[in-house]
Amino acid sequence: MRSKLTSLLLFVICFSSQAQEKLLTMDDAIMGYHLYPKSMSNLQWMDDLHFSHNDKTEAGEACIIIDEIHEKKNGITRVVKLSDINASLTAAVPEADSLKNLPRFEWLGTNVMRYYHSSTYYTFDIGSKETKVVSEFDAAGITTRKTHGSTLNQAYIRDHQLYVKANGREERQLTTDGGDGIVYGEAVHRVEFGITEGLFWSGDGAKLAFYRMDETMVSEFPLYTLSDTPATTKGTRYPVTGAKSHHVTIGIHDLESGNTIYLKTGEPKEQYLTNIAWGPNGKFIYVAVVNREQNHMWFKQFSTATGEQTAVLFEETHEKYVEPEHPAVFLKKSPDQFIWWSERDGYNHLYLYNTKGDMLKQLTKGSWIVTEYLGVNEEEGLLFVVGTKESPLERDLLCVNMKSGKTKRLSRDPGTHTITASPGLRYFIDNFSNTMTPREVRIMDHTGIPYATVHKAEDPLSEYKLGQMEIGSVKANDGTELYYRVFKPVDFDPNKKYPVVVYLYNGPHLQLVRNYWLGGANLWYQYMAQQGFVVFSIDGRGSANRGLDFENAVFRQMGTLEMEDQLAGVNWLKKQGFVDPERLGIFGWSYGGFMTTSLMTRHPGVFKVGVAGGPVIDWRFYEVMYTERYMDTPQENPEGYAKNSLLNYVDKLEGRLLMIHGAQDPTVLWQHSLMYLEESIKKGVTNLDYYVYPHHEHNVRGRDRVHLYHKVTDYLKLYLED
Repeated sequence: MRSKLTSLLLFVICFSSQAQEKLLTMDDAIMGYHLYPKSMSNLQWMDDLHFSHNDKTEAGEACIIIDEIHEKKNGITRVVKLSDINASLTAAVPEADSLKNLPRFEWLGTNVMRYYHSSTYYTFDIGSKETKVVSEFDAAGITTRKTHGSTLNQAYIRDHQLYVKANGREERQLTTDGGDGIVYGEAVHRVEFGITEGLFWSGDGAKLAFYRMDETMVSEFPLYTLSDTPATTKGTRYPVTGAKSHHVTIGIHDLESGNTIYLKTGEPKEQYLTNIAWGPNGKFIYVAVVNREQNHMWFKQFSTATGEQTAVLFEETHEKYVEPEHPAVFLKKSPDQFIWWSERDGYNHLYLYNTKGDMLKQLTKGSWIVTEYLGVNEEEGLLFVVGTKESPLERDLLCVNMKSGKTKRLSRDPGTHTITASPGLRYFIDNFSNTMTPREVRIMDHTGIPYATVHKAEDPLSEYKLGQMEIGSVKANDGTELYYRVFKPVDFDPNKKYPVVVYLYNGPHLQLVRNYWLGGANLWYQYMAQQGFVVFSIDGRGSANRGLDFENAVFRQMGTLEMEDQLAGVNWLKKQGFVDPERLGIFGWSYGGFMTTSLMTRHPGVFKVGVAGGPVIDWRFYEVMYTERYMDTPQENPEGYAKNSLLNYVDKLEGRLLMIHGAQDPTVLWQHSLMYLEESIKKGVTNLDYYVYPHHEHNVRGRDRVHLYHKVTDYLKLYLED
């Protein structure tokens, strides 16, 4: 059953009214966090019947509000004041500094919270108002840290070396060779394959798994430190496609014995060790091993005592690529079973396996994807996930009967439901938004029955004069449905011809158009609508959350098919009577910068002006893991690399192009746009403009982001306004 949103294909959200007269400033558009719908601060479950959030008392004092869920819906509310926590802290530790604000904390059941303050972990009992010292830990000089939840055992990196500190024991240094190309305890493989960290505690906190990355064979690229006199450089090791890559191993440290072993992951060394998962009893650890070609994955079991490989549970292959992004999740009551994510049927779904490697059941299925796993109620055989079952533009809470396979939608309104499950999966916090709803925070039970709405955000833009927004769809050249979002200028007159800015990304792992507040956009879109522009975005093939075929359609030809889909959107625009086809502009960053430059030079004349930020110019100079997944190596796919290298189209540029780069960019190296600039000089191209942010990385952050968007906006207005 399709939602109303997608069955209608087009819906219009009108923001403007006679009472709305305020206009956004650029500061509002870029830094105006107060103009986004307010949420509940630090909203979290305490147990299955209590949840809390940070707030203020009527007198303005910081406090924690605790609400109780009761079957008769007459729950009790309690208030924990910051002054109460500080009074208890001072009584327990007179020399301790008082808390200036509520600390980050977690609940250890219904009455006890645990927090970290001034090198010490404390607990505070909200009933007795008693504070206890749990553990002391000095975090000074530490760059990365992982704390085990119940034991508070610590693993951390200081001066490139790995240390552990078990609760109540002395600090233990595990490594001595860190630094100068040897990296411990950090995310590896350029943060691909869902890898976001490099330290992994076992369930009981008795053992630590960690990544060791040897980058000594990888070429270094210079990053300039202009604040030094004279300027200095530091190197970032960057494995480019087709060249040598780093070597990764996984260590296991046993706190009790003090021994450290490494998993015997074998040859070749240039492989990817991903999705690390501890087995329930700590005797085994599980790793998804992917070959460098990224078309073959082996799910392997290793002994944590010897490091020996003890089993290959199963394999996955694909003619284009495989991309495991989630570790196995073991069931508590059936520890010999686990849940595995896979795109093997074309969509990201969940499968039930046992530790013999037998696939017991596909748990979710259909032409939609699971975007989040929430947990399993093993007694009732119910699996809870978030997914796109109703529409690719939406996220819903879904309940799957693991026996029958029947999937039930629990969230009710079309839109985006961000879900937080209670520990026992009895209740769910639903942080909800759609194009008509700024934000509502609701509580529902495990059958989908609403309990209460605990927060409704006011429309933060109610006093602002805004443009009308539409979300709809167009067809790609092969008939594929593509979703677009368009903002019309304020005081829209259908008889006028307006300039257009196309904002795009259209690369893997990102989706721009959503049934969310502002359609998933930010306030700069509305700022441009106030300046008299139509602002348009479309998610073409290659972008996220539409299934494997939709994403891997760009395989070996990154850039080519995406341009076709963007031009399908342009063709739709040109058919609208309110669009001036002679005043089209385009803007994108990163993959969007690559796409902007591609369209400006491979389809010259379509756009009058473009702004390309942090652009990939030639895939031969992008990193191994990402590029070889989608393009193979330059040696295997020379035609694809040549066809999509923008250095080959520099002299085809029509109109004006502003290229922007951060000089400290470790993601898309500064070399990309510098090569393009050099080639434009050689070819006598004079309609390319160039701007550098000397101290910024892949994007421009902080207050300088306002400067960036002034620069972008002024450039677009210069060439698109009458």
